[in-house]
Amino acid sequence: MGNYGEAVYHGRRDNPLLEASPSHHKAPSKQRAKKPAFLEFFAGSGLVAYALQSYFKATWANDICEKKAAVYKANHGKKHFHLGSIADVTGNDLPNAQLSWASFPCQDLSLAGLTAGIHGARSGLVWQWLRIIDEMSNRPPLLVAENVTGLISVGNGSHYRILHEALRSRGYKVGAIVLDAVHWVPHSRSRVFVIAVQNDIAIPDTLLADGPNWLHPSFVVKVAKDMGGWLWWNLPEPSKRKKYLADLIEWDAQCDEKKNTDRNLRLIPGHHKKKLGQENVTVAPGYKRTRNNKQVLELRFDGVAGCLRTPRGGSSRQFVVLKRNGKLFTRLLTIRETARLMGAPESFKLPGSYNDGYKAMGDAVAVPVARYLAKHLLAHLVQAAG
Repeated sequence: MGNYGEAVYHGRRDNPLLEASPSHHKAPSKQRAKKPAFLEFFAGSGLVAYALQSYFKATWANDICEKKAAVYKANHGKKHFHLGSIADVTGNDLPNAQLSWASFPCQDLSLAGLTAGIHGARSGLVWQWLRIIDEMSNRPPLLVAENVTGLISVGNGSHYRILHEALRSRGYKVGAIVLDAVHWVPHSRSRVFVIAVQNDIAIPDTLLADGPNWLHPSFVVKVAKDMGGWLWWNLPEPSKRKKYLADLIEWDAQCDEKKNTDRNLRLIPGHHKKKLGQENVTVAPGYKRTRNNKQVLELRFDGVAGCLRTPRGGSSRQFVVLKRNGKLFTRLLTIRETARLMGAPESFKLPGSYNDGYKAMGDAVAVPVARYLAKHLLAHLVQAAG
């Protein structure tokens, strides 16, 4: 296969992904003399820190993965980053902060995994996060836990209920929302954000609704009905996305050799091959899957990439089929393309191998999603907390 490392971008130099969100109410000033501090657990490659930097200052971050840490440090410096197991972190050693964010491991809650659940060896690390908060002399008034939708949808919400009650028992009011990156970037990536606020904080009325809205799909509504201390967060719907996958493609990146292209094209189902023949189709992303004991390359034709994953074998890497001058070519997404799909700027550094970069982006939070949440909710809640 060709070289799928970070290629030079010869197109437009501005970032085509970060579109302005409609104004809900005026965001707190970005020009404060001192931004509120936030702690980030399972910080990964640092996309959350990048997204929140206009509203919060990252004063402490932690992750156990050396390769993700290399990406974080390359973009944010190493002064406040601590490499190592969360089990070795002590709350009394952490600085005071207004926000604690935890994108805890999703493997035990993913529909693609074994769903060991909230007490699984990996997803159960969320309890280490709560242990650390318990140990802090001043608990952060605002907490955010991010994970896959399986956190709520798996087991009829049983895993989420445990986390919800654990947060309530610590003196927090809680609400969960679902945000899909597809509202901002051509990338289907739906994630749950659990936002918890200390009980004594007066939440502005504009941030709350009387019931479910666009942030609450049916599986959230079902679980929320009998949950105590539930908050229906109210945020403005973003404007319609204007960019499609074709706008992000590095058209000059090296494609597969002909024999590999031919092999990949033979894996495409017949009805998808017909769609490739349509004049308006220039790029189609897809994953290799096993159907009826046979490997196939399934494509989508809505101008949106499938959800990025962490690379565990070739099937986890997303392919693209490109049409140029009537001919079809195949290759993996480039690392820069994965970064664009996550809303990262062109300047975002991705050191290491192809797999390192793919993992850094495939196991992260999309920038415009986290930024939207900070602008329209988190910054206001911190302001209300004083």
